[in-house]
Amino acid sequence: MTDLETLRALVDAACASLERSRRRIDDLNVYPVPDGDTGTNLLLTARGVADALAHSEAGDRQALAQEVTRAALLSARGNSGVILSQIVRGAAEALADADAIDSRAVAHAFRAASDAAYAAVREPVEGTILTVARELADEADAQQDAAIAELFAAVVRRGDEAVARTTEQLDVLRQAGVVDAGAAGLLELVRGIAASLAGEELPPPPSAEELAPEAVHQAQSRFRYCTTFVVEGEGLDADALERELERLGDSLMVVGDPSALKAHVHTDDPDAALALGAAVGTVERVEVADMRAQTEEREARLTSVEPAARCGVVAVSAGAGNRRLFESLGAARIVQGGQTMNPPTAELLAALEATNADEAVLLPNNANVILAAEQAAQLAERPVEVVPTRSLQAGLAALIAFNPERSAAENASEMFGAAETIVAGEVATASRDATIAGVAVRRDEFLGLAGGRVVAAGPVFGEVGRAVAEALLAEPRDVLTLVTGEGAPSLDGLLDELAERHPELEIEVHEGGQPHYPLLLSAE
Repeated sequence: MTDLETLRALVDAACASLERSRRRIDDLNVYPVPDGDTGTNLLLTARGVADALAHSEAGDRQALAQEVTRAALLSARGNSGVILSQIVRGAAEALADADAIDSRAVAHAFRAASDAAYAAVREPVEGTILTVARELADEADAQQDAAIAELFAAVVRRGDEAVARTTEQLDVLRQAGVVDAGAAGLLELVRGIAASLAGEELPPPPSAEELAPEAVHQAQSRFRYCTTFVVEGEGLDADALERELERLGDSLMVVGDPSALKAHVHTDDPDAALALGAAVGTVERVEVADMRAQTEEREARLTSVEPAARCGVVAVSAGAGNRRLFESLGAARIVQGGQTMNPPTAELLAALEATNADEAVLLPNNANVILAAEQAAQLAERPVEVVPTRSLQAGLAALIAFNPERSAAENASEMFGAAETIVAGEVATASRDATIAGVAVRRDEFLGLAGGRVVAAGPVFGEVGRAVAEALLAEPRDVLTLVTGEGAPSLDGLLDELAERHPELEIEVHEGGQPHYPLLLSAE
């Protein structure tokens, strides 16, 4: 086989091994914060590499190493994923420079991987993925005269011992009585490679032990949001960006090269972190996860004793009022997200896994979230159907058709049909002067859209809201629903006018609290 074909097989085997233990590793996750996503983040990072290799046409090892390194960097999720991306970088660059891929080259790759991981972390902590990466390298050094398959077998044996020792190396792990989740995940990746090289089936995965209460109930992070993003540009300075981000939070890492950096920080102000990135380049692949919500979901999942329903719903929503609306209609889990803050696949997956149901339906409620929702559905351990709702209004309409006793597939069909029966509109606040579809709007004025089409703009909220409502009611409708956003102006005048013009129309008003849109409307 070519280097590319060999690498595809090894990475696929690594992913398969980690997939079997992902849920167990998520449960082990208490350090650095108990957000229950380490296994998921590691798997999504590794799958990013696998996806890149599936489409790669690299003709030599140097080109292959560059593709793998970039894929790992761009796909890195969370603290553990960013560290894994550097482990991949160190190993890939070492193997690309080797004259031949023999046991000495592999041992050098393990050492380069460990060194790169330590270099990425500002304050390395022992008893973590870093420690196990170093012990794997130590064992590989000692096995340089063995065949490659034998070297990997020895490395896995050493890894099992090293992971077990992490419990006593870090106080938070000792108190919780668990091993480090990142270390356990790294070992599963290596275990998959070892089995593939030996031509053997994967051994049974380590059993998931019942966690003690100390492992379930953990203190939350000082900061709320796990924020990661990529900055692309020219002459990027990782150290300079890191110094700027340092004042915003902790668990900070900035890695990459002058053309692309991956930043990770735990902070209370994701927008400020993104602004620092935007000041030096183009910000892409933004992921903001609410660690407090993740911690609560992990704890609820690990302590749940309620009988599982046949089907549950996970919905993406923004605003406290909208959360209450979705929950009142039967959504089991709410993932914070929406316009300008798209939740990452890992957060959607964590919510799906935390749902106490045999199957699930996922409502993205935003066009930009649909792809991540589909990825999460593919990775979930239970059957999941995605109803591709493109707005909160469509998601609420879909939920009305939900029945927890039906299968996910049956629900998805009914819910899709319900979502299609409404027409949706919104009143937004313009962020700049613009002319859209022939309609001029000035910054901070109101912009009205119906069915995705601009229908009005101007400084008077009521006039723009009325124009949107009339556009939605152009065809006979029975019910008009209005959901007010954060800081929305009064609806009194608008409601009076609509009631007068449409006396047979049923009008419902809810306080949603969503940002960016003072008013959401739907007609059915």
